[in-house]
Order: sequence, then structure tokens, then C-alpha cells
Amino acid sequence: MATSSVNCRKTRWKGRPGYCLSNGRVQLTALTGGGTMADLRCRCGADEWSPNLLWEAPWPSMDPGKFQARHSRQYGTPFVGKFLAGFTGNTLCLDYFGAPSEDEIRQGLCLHGEASVTRWKVVCASGGLTMETRLPAAGLHFRREMTVMGRESVIYVRETVRNPKAADHFLHWVQHVTFGPPFLQSGDSMIGLPAVRGKTWPHGYEGKSLLANDCEFEWPLASSESGGRVNLSQPFLQSGTGFVAAVLFDINRTWAYVTVLNYRLGLLLGFCFPRTVYPWTTLWEENRARQDAPWKGNTQTRGIEFGTTPFPVGRQAAFAMGDLFGTPTFARVPARGAMQANYVIFMTQVSRDWREISDVQPEDAAIVIVAGNGDRVSLPARGLGKIGRV
Repeated sequence: MATSSVNCRKTRWKGRPGYCLSNGRVQLTALTGGGTMADLRCRCGADEWSPNLLWEAPWPSMDPGKFQARHSRQYGTPFVGKFLAGFTGNTLCLDYFGAPSEDEIRQGLCLHGEASVTRWKVVCASGGLTMETRLPAAGLHFRREMTVMGRESVIYVRETVRNPKAADHFLHWVQHVTFGPPFLQSGDSMIGLPAVRGKTWPHGYEGKSLLANDCEFEWPLASSESGGRVNLSQPFLQSGTGFVAAVLFDINRTWAYVTVLNYRLGLLLGFCFPRTVYPWTTLWEENRARQDAPWKGNTQTRGIEFGTTPFPVGRQAAFAMGDLFGTPTFARVPARGAMQANYVIFMTQVSRDWREISDVQPEDAAIVIVAGNGDRVSLPARGLGKIGRV
């Protein structure tokens, strides 16, 4: 039977060390290698857990700290392979989003920043899970606190970056959340987010892009490479393709969200956060397009990557871009100061009649989810006040 007690214990996920945080209704597994959130599940009955609602990499997963040059054949060249070796689920991109510069590559930096490839220290594993790490090259300190409350299907996440230097630090801060089968499936699933404007990636997708390059669009319909329009709320529409696009959350909202609804399973997973902290979401899809290692032409995954930055172009290109749609493309941690970026994760069973999510709003001590047909579900969320203080 499900219980309401909070438990945090050591575990191993596909051979990798981590911690499992649960209250009997929701369960999160976080790894000490890269701080990756590898597994999210919710209770589907008295004695049954859902499948993992996050994408699991189909290749053998290894702690990025164990990556050596000899692993390049399995995961790709070192600056990419070190990231991909441990890549799965939700990965933090900090302090840049995308590739490092050529000079940084020569210094050993890799794709999407240091946070995803460092060893994270567990500070507290009682009543919640607190982990922290240090980014040696960036000179930043990072802490993530994850808590759950009894009888709730919500996980509260409070993240803090501290800058001990005497100079301001400009950075990218992106939650690289990825989904795939069995939860995100073509014909069974729908993505929901309160976006208005978007723009497609200007650099194609290795000759296999589903979308036209460098085109502005109104969510969710973007121009396709072959003409016509593509509904980006629907996953995996054309095998052998991929794409990258950026969308800006509605600037009139206080709270933004991303959701994935699987109506065959009657399951919903969502993330909710203050819009001013995370104004952008990058949409990335790999649908059996890449043939090289470790993808090997059989990978399906959709990234819904919310954060401070629209495109994974690295620091130099993002800074040169400046604003997009009148919105900054990077953030600042002040000299000898700190910045917080908080969010909640919620999971629940819903009616199999639901086909889309039209809104998610915090109301009092609850998260209210509104379906496209007008149905509403209210999830108790007593800790929302702390998340809103950023």
C-alpha cells in the first residue's frame, strides 16, 4: 500500500550510484555523477508504480567521471562523448548551453558545461535530498535541494548558484529535460506549454531537419523543411529527422510550465516555475536521424529544455545574439552573490479522455491543471510559497 512517509535512501540506477527520494506517491532517483535526475515515477495504484516518465538513454550509461579517450568509439569525441556517456533524463546545463569554444575544448571542457560531468556531493539525505557541486573552470558553486511532502504528488526543487569571485558572472542555466518511449510516444502523447512566439534553429539538423531553418513561428505550428506546417506539440511525426527550435513563454504570465500528457496511460508529468527565471524553452527532437555512436539510428527522444537561453549555441554566440524577441538570452550572478532558480515537478493520473493541457496555475496551496475539454484537477502543493520566492 502507498504510504505518506518521506524516505531517502542510497540506490543504484543501471549500475550508477545515486539516491532515491519518495513519499509513496512520487519517486525521484538522482545520480551523484553529474547530478542527473534519471528516474521519475508516480503511484498508479495501491501497489503499482508508473514506468519511468523520463527518457532513458538506450546506450550503456556510465558516470561521466569515468570517461576516458578510449570511450570515444562508444560515445563520440571527448568534448561530446563525456556528456553523452552520462546523459539521460534531466541534466543540468551550466554555465553554458551548447558547445564550448575551441580554446575551451583544448582545456578539456565539454558540451553543455561542467555541472553535468562533475561529481555531486550529497549534503543531506534525510527528509529530502540536497546535493551540491563545484564548477572548477567557471569558479561557481551549485546547490540543489529536493523535497517532498506527505500525501502530495509534487517535488519541490530549489537551486542556487553562488559566485565567490569579485566579478559578475554571465551564464546560461538550462534544465535539459528529455522524454521518450514508453511515456512520450507518437499518437499517444501531447506536449503542453504556454508559449506564443518561436524561432527555428538556423543550422539545420545534419541534413535531416524536420523544420525549415531560421524561421519565426507562432506556437505550436512551425514551417517544415518540405513545406507546410508541423505541430510541435506532437512528438516523433517523421522518422529519420530531427530539429531544434526555441519558444518564448507568454510574457504576461507569472508562472510558466511544461507538461507531457500520455492519454493512453492516463498519466501527466509537468514542471512549473516562475517565468521570469526561466523565460525560454528549447525543443530538440532526435527521431532516428543520427547514425553515429551512440545514437546508431535507433534513438527517439524529445528535449523540452526550459531555462535562461533559447538556443544551445554556447556563450560567445549567445552573447553576440543579445536579446531575442526583446528577451535576454543569458543571466547574471552578481560578484560575491547568488542566484536562485526554483521549480516544482508534479505527476498524476488523469482521465484517459484528456487530449491536451490548456493551463497550469498555482492557486493557494495547490497546482491546478486544466485540460483542453475544461476538466480540472487540483494537486495539493503546500510548499509553493517557497518556490515562488526567487
